[in-house]
Amino acid sequence: MPFDRIFLDELSARNDIVDVVSQYVQLKKSGANYFGLCPFHNEKTGSFSVSPDKQIFHCFGCGAGGGVITFVMKAEGLSFPDAVRYLADRAGMQVPEQGEEERRAARHRDRLYALCRDAARFYYDTLWRPENRAPQQYFIGRGLSRRTMNRFGLGYAPDSFHALMDAMTAKGYTRDELLDAGLVSRSEKGRIYDRFRNRVMFPIIDVRGNVIAFGGRVMDDSKPKYLNSPETPIFHKSRNLFALNLSKTTKNDYFILAEGYMDVIALHQAGFDSAVASLGTSLTEEQARIIARHTERIVISYDADGAGQSAAQRAIDILKRCDLQVKVLRIPGAKDPDEFIKARGAAAFRALIERSEDHNAFRIEQIAAKYDLEDDEARVLFLKDAARMLAGIESSIEREVYAGRAAKMAGVTPEAMAVEVRRELGIQRKRRRAAERREIRSPVGLAQPKDRTLAYADVKSAKAEENVLRLLFTDQKLIHSVEEQLPAAWFSAPVLRKIYERVLELDRSGSLVDALAFEGQLETGEMSLLAGILEQGVPPGDHRAELREYINTIRLQRVKDGTLTQAGEDPLLTFGRMKNQNAGGQTI
Repeated sequence: MPFDRIFLDELSARNDIVDVVSQYVQLKKSGANYFGLCPFHNEKTGSFSVSPDKQIFHCFGCGAGGGVITFVMKAEGLSFPDAVRYLADRAGMQVPEQGEEERRAARHRDRLYALCRDAARFYYDTLWRPENRAPQQYFIGRGLSRRTMNRFGLGYAPDSFHALMDAMTAKGYTRDELLDAGLVSRSEKGRIYDRFRNRVMFPIIDVRGNVIAFGGRVMDDSKPKYLNSPETPIFHKSRNLFALNLSKTTKNDYFILAEGYMDVIALHQAGFDSAVASLGTSLTEEQARIIARHTERIVISYDADGAGQSAAQRAIDILKRCDLQVKVLRIPGAKDPDEFIKARGAAAFRALIERSEDHNAFRIEQIAAKYDLEDDEARVLFLKDAARMLAGIESSIEREVYAGRAAKMAGVTPEAMAVEVRRELGIQRKRRRAAERREIRSPVGLAQPKDRTLAYADVKSAKAEENVLRLLFTDQKLIHSVEEQLPAAWFSAPVLRKIYERVLELDRSGSLVDALAFEGQLETGEMSLLAGILEQGVPPGDHRAELREYINTIRLQRVKDGTLTQAGEDPLLTFGRMKNQNAGGQTI
């Protein structure tokens, strides 16, 4: 375990899961638990449960679950150690680094943070050297003031294969640290060289103010135009947003999602200080959840070209799943916000934001752009395509409004469009009902974990294995004797075997067996599965008898699949004999 159990117990005690989750989710008490809307998927009916007794959360909809540390990992996009530090800061606790390996990892992360900070200073200082007029003029030519350049820490990587490496090794950093920070690369022949050369530099800063990565842009038309830092121990693209460290303090009640670094910087300089951008990739669900923690409204301001509009379509779906109010900005006569602001000014751009389209209007426009609405056959295809999109709108009022808009665009009556939308609604309703019937008729499917990578090969055995684990967590006096009755090799599901082996290990060391003991030991999907198992609880009764029954079921399944056989006996005969013994009330 990377952190001492005594420390984690104190951390958990000072960060009650109900208090922590309440910062992200509006919870209401019902019985012993609290319920609310899941922050990890879009839903209208609360299926998200928090148990103060077990100190776990579990969503019955998407299957997410775990303890308070796992919740912070998912909500804040942090690694396990960083989530622990986040909660320690929240509770005013000092984090004791336990074990040499963890101390070494913590020191290494601190060194990488310091290295990236010093690299940012090197790039900044290099930009303002007298001989580097070209990169200075690049930024000035893009309309940036010296104050804006300083605020974003912009810099320049010289046209050299070793300038940064020499400067950083002179400060005492090693080449391995430079490689781990993504600042240098290694050739196929093993030669190490500066990753960023002859590029203007954009430092990427996390919400805590640490420089964690860089984006570099060429000053001409050479390729690749942008080069970004790779994933590193301190940088994960999907968990960060460019300029969030500045935008998080905005007084605006909306965020602007732009496509690139320069767009964001130009927007901030023009007074739009809530602009952010994803980091060289399409928007991710983690980034959308981060945005949703800071605002309820988002305006997408992507480039006007085809790639930008397609990216906006994808972003809408992701942002809507986080229950954000989404609008899309039309930028007339310019390819991006930067170009528009230069040509028309900040006031004109603010007017665009105020007139920005609801995402449904944007989608209808995008569908219409695919068809020649002067052609009758194309108009029919447009109306069918639009009807499929409109049928996905939950609000009947919104459906009617945008159906009227689509009808007007195609030159048909609103009544005709309404008929087509109702037809599509019927088709989608039938599909949902058929899917529900298939699910109801398929208990095997219902019994499977939400995370299909953890799928059970033997559902009957796995459900008994889940029940064994539930009993062991509830009545830990059972653990001492269970190992002799139930070898770990009998578990059919690898994830359940992993949890079981950890339970035995904890018991042998005299440690408490609870969800907290598995934080950081299981992958996110595995932790969610464990939370789902524990959420159900165990009713009062003869737990030892129940345990024997579940063990017998598991053993029968191992006999049935040929794992266990009596010496020289046919597996089917062994299975029949065992089954008869069970029917007669005998234990195996």
